[in-house]
Amino acid sequence: MRIIPASDSSLLVEFGTDISPHLHGRVMAMFLALEERCDPRIRNLHPGYASLLIDFDPLQVSHEELATILEQTAADAHDTGHFVARMVTIPVCYDAEFGLDLMELAQSAKLTAEQIVRLHSSPLYRVYFLGFSPGFAYLGGLPERLHAPRFATPRKSVAAGSVGIAGSQTGIYPVDSPGGWRIIGRTPMRMFSPEATPPTRLQPSDLVKFLPIDRATFEEMSREQ
Repeated sequence: MRIIPASDSSLLVEFGTDISPHLHGRVMAMFLALEERCDPRIRNLHPGYASLLIDFDPLQVSHEELATILEQTAADAHDTGHFVARMVTIPVCYDAEFGLDLMELAQSAKLTAEQIVRLHSSPLYRVYFLGFSPGFAYLGGLPERLHAPRFATPRKSVAAGSVGIAGSQTGIYPVDSPGGWRIIGRTPMRMFSPEATPPTRLQPSDLVKFLPIDRATFEEMSREQ
């Protein structure tokens, strides 16, 4: 574990460089332990793949004091067995209108569109962190045959609910926004609702399963949102 000053009011705790459930488990152990402390000097916690960014009040605690707290917390935060990850099912329509890059991905991977859908919807994905835009969840566990680079030039607008692939990750655009991920489908579920508590449907360490649906089901579910 390395503790690095990230700014005048933040520290970065690094547990490694790989994307793995083991390292992310250590991140979440620290995250949960700090949440349980309810220390008013700590303002925000931002978990990543293998790191945790801690934003604090520099008028109340110094980098050195907080680093000491983090070292003690890490010594006590080994067991994440008490933490049960949520299982979240996300319906996805892989219709051609929604899967803008599905056929191109299929051609480059030498697969059929049906095989792409089957491969993408088979794994149980883990939410490693939220970022890029409110509620955008970075999901690990994408089958290697579906790995594909981001576009060099992002689209100016990607519709909310679009499901995309970038590198070894898959993710869901929570709001209309620019983006360079390869889009293969869309979910009718709202991934970000400012009025909801919490506002984001997915949280770090959630386990996600994609459920293929047809266009009629998509339209019906969209009306219910």
